[in-house]
Amino acid sequence: MDFELRQAREKLEREQRERVQRAKAKAERERRAKAEAARRRDALEASHRERRLDAARAQEEADQKMEEAMQMGKGISFSRMFEALRYDGPGDKIKLPPSSFKELSDEGALDKGPMYFKLSKVRDNVPGASQEQGTQEATCCGVLEFTAREGSAELPPHVWNNLFKSDSPDVPLIEVRYVSLPKGNYAKLKPEGVGFSDLPNHRAVLETALRNHATLSENDVVVVNYGQLQYKLKVLELKPASSVSVLETDVEVDIEGSDSVLDNEENQHVLVPLAIGKVESSIVEEGKFRCYKFSVEDNLSEKGSFWAC
Repeated sequence: MDFELRQAREKLEREQRERVQRAKAKAERERRAKAEAARRRDALEASHRERRLDAARAQEEADQKMEEAMQMGKGISFSRMFEALRYDGPGDKIKLPPSSFKELSDEGALDKGPMYFKLSKVRDNVPGASQEQGTQEATCCGVLEFTAREGSAELPPHVWNNLFKSDSPDVPLIEVRYVSLPKGNYAKLKPEGVGFSDLPNHRAVLETALRNHATLSENDVVVVNYGQLQYKLKVLELKPASSVSVLETDVEVDIEGSDSVLDNEENQHVLVPLAIGKVESSIVEEGKFRCYKFSVEDNLSEKGSFWAC
């Protein structure tokens, strides 16, 4: 009898211990489930909060860009991304697609006179790239016509070479933004190389070359062709802004430094333009020489170029 009672008591105690263990295990599972649910809820709320912040930042940046575009365009907002293509032509006037003409017309840009644009290279954000590498290169230009293929903008050599100074990507992408530019009243340029100052009336030659331009921007390089010779001048300073319009305005031009071949004996190989009827005199040391280039027209109105040392 005692044995049976003891067995019954042990069984009861065992069942109670098992019930207590199951209760503890259930409570632990519930605690873990609640903790996991709370963790997921906090993570979801944090994700939503971050998304809201990202959206707010993106909206703020978009509003800021819109405000900047409106300020730069004096009330006109036009900014598009195009594939850049080259075309042969003088000056700094680009070609845009017909859809751009409609957008600009709807914005009222045609009523504000000549249209100017700021062109910027679109760079990929490569992880680990330095801030200097991410700096956008930019220049300004006018527009020639709206006949480019949709999705593309055609650039003359002057604009292309100033925008893609360091590299020319396989698929060059550019941002074209409408801007309002002040009329320029001062420009300082510096010849790259030698010989430009030796041109007869070189300032008039430069002014003639600039007639093909609608704009000038600091750090741009302007190419001046004189017969078969080509000269490059870098824009060092502009007033009243770093990019200006040169249409229908008088610009005071300063040419910095002397690039005369006559002042540098190391550049004897450079052909100095020689004007017929103008006396040129200089002293040349023994064993040295100086070369001149000149053109002669005969009675048949045929023109030939010659050079002599």
